[in-house]
Amino acid sequence: MKRRTLLKALPLSAAWNFFEPSAISSVPPSIQSGVQAPAQDVIVEGAARFTVLTEHCIRMEYAPTYGFVDAPTLFAIRRDLRLPSVSVSRSNGALQIDTGKMKLTYQPDGKSFHAGNLSVLYNDGVSSFTWKPGDQNEHNLGGAVATLDGVGEAFPLPDGLLARDGWFLLEDSGQPVLIDGWIHQRTGGGPRIKGWPTGWNPDKDWYLFAYGQQYKTALRSLTEISGPVPMPRREVHGSWYCRWYPYTTEQFREIVQGYKDHDFPLDILVMDMEWHTKKEARYGYGHAGQLGWTGYTWNKTLIPDPEGFLAELRRQGIFTVLNDHPHDGVRDHEACYPAFKAMLGPQYPENPPFSAADPQYMKAYFEAAHIPIERQGVDFWWVDWQQDYLIPWVPRVPGLRHLPWLNHLYFQHSMQDGQRGQGFSRWGGWGDHRNPIQFSGDTDGSWPMLEFEIYFTLASGNAGCFFWAHDIGAFTSGFGTPQDSELFTRWVQFGALSSSLRLHSYTTVDRRPWLWGKQFENAMRDAYRLRSRLFPYIYSSVRQCYDQALPLLRPMYLDYPASEETYQHKTQYMLGDHLLVAPIVAPGKGPDYIAEQAVWFPEGAWYHFFTGERVEGGQIRMVTARLTEIPLYFRAGTPIAMQPYTPNMSTAIIQTLIVRCYPGASGKSVLYEDDGRSEGYLKDAFARTGLDYRYESGKVTLRIDACLGSYADQPQERSYRIELPATAKADSARVNGKKVSCQYLPAERMNVIEIDSIDIRKSIEIVCTVRSV
Repeated sequence: MKRRTLLKALPLSAAWNFFEPSAISSVPPSIQSGVQAPAQDVIVEGAARFTVLTEHCIRMEYAPTYGFVDAPTLFAIRRDLRLPSVSVSRSNGALQIDTGKMKLTYQPDGKSFHAGNLSVLYNDGVSSFTWKPGDQNEHNLGGAVATLDGVGEAFPLPDGLLARDGWFLLEDSGQPVLIDGWIHQRTGGGPRIKGWPTGWNPDKDWYLFAYGQQYKTALRSLTEISGPVPMPRREVHGSWYCRWYPYTTEQFREIVQGYKDHDFPLDILVMDMEWHTKKEARYGYGHAGQLGWTGYTWNKTLIPDPEGFLAELRRQGIFTVLNDHPHDGVRDHEACYPAFKAMLGPQYPENPPFSAADPQYMKAYFEAAHIPIERQGVDFWWVDWQQDYLIPWVPRVPGLRHLPWLNHLYFQHSMQDGQRGQGFSRWGGWGDHRNPIQFSGDTDGSWPMLEFEIYFTLASGNAGCFFWAHDIGAFTSGFGTPQDSELFTRWVQFGALSSSLRLHSYTTVDRRPWLWGKQFENAMRDAYRLRSRLFPYIYSSVRQCYDQALPLLRPMYLDYPASEETYQHKTQYMLGDHLLVAPIVAPGKGPDYIAEQAVWFPEGAWYHFFTGERVEGGQIRMVTARLTEIPLYFRAGTPIAMQPYTPNMSTAIIQTLIVRCYPGASGKSVLYEDDGRSEGYLKDAFARTGLDYRYESGKVTLRIDACLGSYADQPQERSYRIELPATAKADSARVNGKKVSCQYLPAERMNVIEIDSIDIRKSIEIVCTVRSV
């Protein structure tokens, strides 16, 4: 929303006392240090300390004033990480540290790090360079920003971890520390902030990542230091409906029924801020001209029986999310206020200002205002923080914005009763990858914005931000013309092949797909159904994000860093390992809205999912796409796990596993499964099924391995449908040595083999005598 002037109900001075440097209680050095690292794990040279974290990352501290810091920060959450095999030597007063890839030389001279006393030589056999303090990242590939609120066109992105320079310096100087799980200002002050002349910590705390073209290694180093990217709950990767509108229960029911009647899948229903009362608020900062943005009491004029309605949604396999603007906290008009105030105790004034740095306040805030609503059936919260202009810093921790800390608190709060943590908020900066999923804000709708949003999504992975829930179609845009409908359709197609298919819009725009014209409705339905069918592959790739520190949507340079073309085609990407996507980002022509897109194809063969066309890699092709088509290409020779279309894509148990294999090469993949909502994926409560496809001239062999692992409510048997597109009619087919029938679909040039339900713990071998076409 557009920000407005501060309301008078709570004078800014009443809260500003929280932020004055004189009111800040620094962490004593004895506490700041946390658990001291053993001497053999670090290299200390006077006021400098060097900690080798990985072959590709060294932490460099110069702390003559306040001492070294071993307590974790929101970025560097792991303080036990060390590379054991490090060579350390001293010669002529200079310290040398060799990680095998990085060779650091430090000549102490009583001064902070500078180009004359510190250098790092990197050499991995392919890339070689020397870094010194003051060097600039001239070819950074971009990173994430907190929000795209009000953005309608491209703008320069901040730096991310990956750069064609082969290195990146991440500065954590002055950032607050976590002591016993709570945030504290670092001794001596916070980071140096423009316009804040005093109260900052002068000591250096740097992390030098050096990796050449080994971008994936850099991301692994990031997550080793800052923690892995958690798997979001499975429904988050499904279909969402959201709109800022005062919907009643009956209108919500009409929306849900509309999804069924028009055959669109639905997994999550989001209730924007109208779910709670607003007019009763009398105190607070307010926002955009009113005091009612923050609220924790159901508006029973609109939703008279919240608990009953939430249970009704859950019976239909639909999860519920509520909007939350926390900036005004809990005030005396809320139904939960008496309980909240009792938890705080008499030392707190009436209507105390929101104080995210106060553990007692935040404990009462969650227990009184959130948990009772969650027990009624709300699944998680949409943290819609937009109030930095009102409350610049977290109280008592100047330099720390609210987003990173609130995202941390809400994510930790969501991990109750063994549930998987689930965030939904704007990006909070380095380390916030541990609190997915991110919300990119209220964008404007235009073709340039669609193009930029794709590029932005890919670049965000360079900061560890792997999952976005965009406003698909944009928050504001035109509504009612074919041009508007075409743009919305193409945006939906991108959403269908991204981390979440989440519709959201302003009150004047309704994004229900069946309201935009029949031709566009049909095209959007195809995109929704495609996502539902691909869901097993998508969710398996989400597991890979956690295991291997790889984004779900990968810029082409991540897999092909040596190819110059990958840096030029900024809106095409790999979805997981095996699907190449190049969304349409410009209007088409004619009654079928045929659009063109230049696509670079890596080495190997690629098959167009919609047309079946085979394209040889190593070239740039101008491809066309009707309104009903997306430039989506499957890698030849890789078995892709799919499922039949289901209206609840994220909760449906895979009773029939579809395995689709395009000819021309051999390859392997893995189907990953778990319960979708618990922390079991961290504790071996999951299952993997190996898929191995072998292509020979005139014959293909597919092996489906016995399923390994288990989890709650796991199916013990399933049927299979083997799809072999781009092939002539098969001569014969056998399953585990027994001859079976094979159906041929000439319009799709595809052989299909159906296998009756079988124990998932038994392996299956399919051999088909067939040739490609």
